Amino acid sequence: MQASVNINTILQNVSSLSLEDQSYITEILNNRINEKRRLEIFQRAKEAEENYQVSNVSNGNANDLLKLIEDD
Repeated sequence: MQASVNINTILQNVSSLSLEDQSYITEILNNRINEKRRLEIFQRAKEAEENYQVSNVSNGNANDLLKLIEDD
């Protein structure tokens, strides 16, 4: 997408479409957002697993965590 196209222009163009097309666009965007969120969760889980494998993790309860944060 060109940098000169802004969100308002996109929204105006979408508004000129039929409700069916607008709904289809909404569905596509929601699917893309969900896929990005899944990818982010996967990447965080992978990083957590890697940290666990190299023993770069801590354990304890919420009070332990708060104390650890305060000590930093």
